Amino acid sequence: MDQAQMTYHPKSDFIAVIRDRGFLADCTDLQGLDEAAAKGVVPGYIGFDATATSLHVGSLIQIMMLRWLQKTGGKPIVLMGGGTTKVGDPSFRAEERPLLTPEQIDGNIAGIRQVFTSYFSFGDGPSDALMVNNAEWLDQLNYLDFLRDIGRHFSVNRMLSFESVKSRLDREQSLSFLEFNYMILQAYDFLELNRRYGCLLQMGGSDQWGNIVNGIDLTRRVEDRQVFGLTSPLLTTSDGKKMGKSASGAVWLNADMLSTYEFWQFWRNTTDADVERFLKLYTELPLDECARLGALGGAEINEAKIVLANEVTTLAHGADAARAAEVTAREVFEKGGIGDDLPTLALTPDDLRDGISLAQLFVRSGLAGSGKEAKRLIAEGGARVDDAPATDAGQMFDATRLANPVKLTAGKKRHALVTLTS
Repeated sequence: MDQAQMTYHPKSDFIAVIRDRGFLADCTDLQGLDEAAAKGVVPGYIGFDATATSLHVGSLIQIMMLRWLQKTGGKPIVLMGGGTTKVGDPSFRAEERPLLTPEQIDGNIAGIRQVFTSYFSFGDGPSDALMVNNAEWLDQLNYLDFLRDIGRHFSVNRMLSFESVKSRLDREQSLSFLEFNYMILQAYDFLELNRRYGCLLQMGGSDQWGNIVNGIDLTRRVEDRQVFGLTSPLLTTSDGKKMGKSASGAVWLNADMLSTYEFWQFWRNTTDADVERFLKLYTELPLDECARLGALGGAEINEAKIVLANEVTTLAHGADAARAAEVTAREVFEKGGIGDDLPTLALTPDDLRDGISLAQLFVRSGLAGSGKEAKRLIAEGGARVDDAPATDAGQMFDATRLANPVKLTAGKKRHALVTLTS
């Protein structure tokens, strides 16, 4: 965000929220968008490709931008990339995405759909959210007509200058013609959404700037209409890690992909330096409260992290899930207990016919990504079984040993239960 954006006095609630809470990186015409939002309902969209059955917290900043658009009187349009996922977004990627079948894409969309119902109010009202799939128009395109009517508006020279493409070519990494078409398809999405729903705004991460500008130019050339683009900063944690990843892998938003306890725990483990920023971006607490909590020092900052975890988990999974996760955390950390909401690995007698090693338990429970990682964790003293240090990766567990639940711990903050079912 440049100095002009920082000193600008917004007329609309939307621009005020987006700027003051830290969502604003760049905007094609901040004053024009602000005036449009102050006058009436602004339909705005963000696209989500269906590359997995759930989104992870790396997408949460975009979801929150759409949520604030609705809360300030705009109309959020959730665009599922049923068509563009067949191509794959090359932005800042080192290699081409693996291609998915139509059946896989449809299954992923069904899983992702669950996320949005927690954040948006869908319906037929002026500011009710809308979810659409770009396969509706992309699957029907006639290639020659598309080249003649749409392709002629794009300059290859300009497309090659976009940083997302340029960085790939500068590293002498292959960029297929299939991927190169992605930015044209995304631009066409904006045009179609403007035609069908009067969409005036596309938002996305700053890595999408080139794609967004293409859509704005195409809509102006074809329909002679002014539309807007707004990007958020690409978010990393204060220690330089990419948002959306944890020690045990991606932090998924769907509860069937990641337990609500583990989701809660991810936010509870936020570093001190990120607390205020994350409160502003990922919760709806007033800004002065975010600042107050972020300024706490010593042990008090841990209470701020619990507030952060509770607020984010409530938005994603509901207040009951947040309360259960906090209770379990306090059981585990303060009382040394097990807690009812811990991630659980349920084994059957058949699983234990030949016994199972401690290293395998750490892998099967998700506390280690591989047997090698589990053995290293144990060898380095980072593993515990029922709160006692674990030293033997080859220790075998049978049905007798698992007659009562066994608590596994990796490091200081990651836990799981192993139980025996009939």
